[in-house]
Amino acid sequence: MKPHIMRRFIVIVLALLTLILIYKVVYPLVFEAYVGKVNAPLTYSSSRELTPAEFEILAKELSTEARQRKAAAIVATDQTPLARQVKIDMLMNTPSAIRNSEPKHIQYFRDADIRRYDGPETCLRCHATIRIQHGDGSHATVDTLNDLVNSVHFKFQSESGGFSTYGYDGRQVNSGGHKIPVGKINRACGIPGSFTWTGWAALVASHPEQNHGAMTLRSEGCGQCHIGGNYQPATEKMMPIGDVPSEAKNGIDCLICHAANYAMNERYVIKDDKGLRWNQDRSLRAALTVESISSDTCLRCHQHNMGGDAYQHNAAAQELGYINQRILHRGAKRGNPFSPEDDVHAAAGIQCTDCHVPEGHHIPRGRKGVDLVANDIPTKDVTCESCHGQAPHNQSEHKALLNGHIARLACETCHIKELEANNVVLRDWVHPTWNTEEGIFEPTDIYRSGAPGKGFIFLWFNGNGTFLANALGSNPNGATTYNPLMQQVARITDPEVIAAVRNQAIELKQRYSDIDVEAYVEMATNPLSQLSPELLAKREAMIANNLRSAMMQGESRIYPFKLFNAMMYEDMSNQGPFGAMILPFDYARYYETGDSAAAVKVAIADPIIQRMYQEPFKRYMMDEFMAYFGITDGWKTIYPLVNGQLVNVEPHWMRQMGTLMVNHGIQSKGRECVECHAPNGIMDFKQLGYSTEQVGKLEQLDGIDLNHKTD
Repeated sequence: MKPHIMRRFIVIVLALLTLILIYKVVYPLVFEAYVGKVNAPLTYSSSRELTPAEFEILAKELSTEARQRKAAAIVATDQTPLARQVKIDMLMNTPSAIRNSEPKHIQYFRDADIRRYDGPETCLRCHATIRIQHGDGSHATVDTLNDLVNSVHFKFQSESGGFSTYGYDGRQVNSGGHKIPVGKINRACGIPGSFTWTGWAALVASHPEQNHGAMTLRSEGCGQCHIGGNYQPATEKMMPIGDVPSEAKNGIDCLICHAANYAMNERYVIKDDKGLRWNQDRSLRAALTVESISSDTCLRCHQHNMGGDAYQHNAAAQELGYINQRILHRGAKRGNPFSPEDDVHAAAGIQCTDCHVPEGHHIPRGRKGVDLVANDIPTKDVTCESCHGQAPHNQSEHKALLNGHIARLACETCHIKELEANNVVLRDWVHPTWNTEEGIFEPTDIYRSGAPGKGFIFLWFNGNGTFLANALGSNPNGATTYNPLMQQVARITDPEVIAAVRNQAIELKQRYSDIDVEAYVEMATNPLSQLSPELLAKREAMIANNLRSAMMQGESRIYPFKLFNAMMYEDMSNQGPFGAMILPFDYARYYETGDSAAAVKVAIADPIIQRMYQEPFKRYMMDEFMAYFGITDGWKTIYPLVNGQLVNVEPHWMRQMGTLMVNHGIQSKGRECVECHAPNGIMDFKQLGYSTEQVGKLEQLDGIDLNHKTD
């Protein structure tokens, strides 16, 4: 090779090596310093090496437990406990039961001489790649760890397109060239948007009544429902370049999804010399019970959102932690549990992944959605019709009439009768209340209900939603009088609900003397009253000009939607017709002191929040984010904390209630006709955009027996 060619080759190689060094070593260090986060090697006390003898003893125990479970599932329950136990003992000790009882991974670990589970490192010894099947039937072999790290369950944000969500500026989220990471806007948790950095893991000093004033530490934070085990969420995945460090990847909790015997008591916050993080079960007992994912494993996290922590059949909430027990949340976010006791599909043994069919570690949530939850496979349907078809009623004598409703009504509209009674509708984070039992201050739930018209309402829905979780759709008659963003989700008119809100406001005034009860009720039940006339007019114009076309797309059907609104602190420098930038709370300060304003100060002092108010973040994502939010003149980088004081920060209710889809808690028996088709029925046909003449017909239905059964 000629000298000058050799020199050029060497220069290119050195340049490439330099770039790799910068990307792999320098950039991660600079990034950590910039966002104020830390990565470090992780250890778990439950990860213990067993001797060969201990391993075999454990294997025998697990095999016996497996036999017992299989036998108990077969033996009928309608007999005396003694008779049933005798039959279980007989069945589990038959030769065939003994032969097939050992969980498969016991032999795998035995052959590979694995006597200690070390997280993904152990799993990847055999599962470095996995073969997946796509929705079109094609197959692919993918890198397992990369597939997992880029799934929503790990990063819970995505900068890809595929959102069925429209910004208030009229654009579909991330459909253009400038894509930004978006994931979840969650007003229920007090950590809105992507502020999970400020509330990932917290230890709260509580003083429960049963402890007679003694302090006990409690665990709280977003990390309890996500599989990352590091000191913060996958912050690197918010950036246009960069990868999650190996330490964070090694902290992924594989077993919480894949182990049948996972101990939720191991899920609690621990503190080490680097900070706070979530513990996990890394015992061989859990690792040796790895099997196919089931509804039970999904519900370790998802029942928290659906049934709620206080739901009596939430198994995970029965195991709050060996130490630093997780805080028990009383109100349900959606109030539609998936369990054999309250859902016909769960009772039939249908598994979550029968409908949400995964492709590797990517799990679809369906193509329809009103909120901004990132979607692994946005092109994949998850619908009732996938199994039941377009004519699901085949037993009723009125099946033709009932099947005719499918064009206008979603299945859930008739088959979700009510939500859980502890379903939260209005939550006040600004004025917390002392919880004697938990020994902490907690947000005040101003109104809870699972009843139709109170805890949830009916809206037209075509699969699209707004940036702040409002269902979009239109009456097929094209009536522009249907305008939920100015009507149903922008005000509460039910006298019973208003009276309940007033009673709660009166109670709060005993602790917060500055509360004006009537003004409080007005803001909570008519949140548009907080807008100036100029912003109100701008709101109406933006709905008409930017959202009406998205409402008119495709075919709309009437769906049930859970209502939710919250009072929180807002950065009023960034306010538009649909609200202002919500600010997060520091969990420890909030729960311990009840000083909500002080908790905001602590949270927004976090380095990454400070970066959000600087020019790089403004240009990279915040201008785009605020445009979707309805603020089209850009993100104002006016940092709202100066000399320890909040600046231009005010408490407000969001200017509209969120409308969250409810698709579980399905009952086999649908509603009776008269529940909807009556002058005082549960469905407000006028607000759904029907004319006065149409309303009269729908409320009477002459010639139809309104009392017939709908099975």
